[in-house]
Amino acid sequence: MPGFEVTGWFGVSAPKNTPPEIVALLNREINAAMADPVIKARLADLGVTPMPGSPAEFGEFIIRETEKWARVVKFAGIKAE
Repeated sequence: MPGFEVTGWFGVSAPKNTPPEIVALLNREINAAMADPVIKARLADLGVTPMPGSPAEFGEFIIRETEKWARVVKFAGIKAE
């Protein structure tokens, strides 16, 4: 597909009914870790670009990725076996 970009990514998620205060705590601590200079340097050594953000932003990112890959599957005619 012309103009298509592929990147790998990973994220942290929690079960659906995790209390909001636990989600907020995890988000705050993970974002703080990604801002730590030592961790940032190690991630950079591994070729990783941290993308800190909110749970809502991560949810939107997952939606966009799902839509993108659905277009690839349709374009390529990929079928489940």
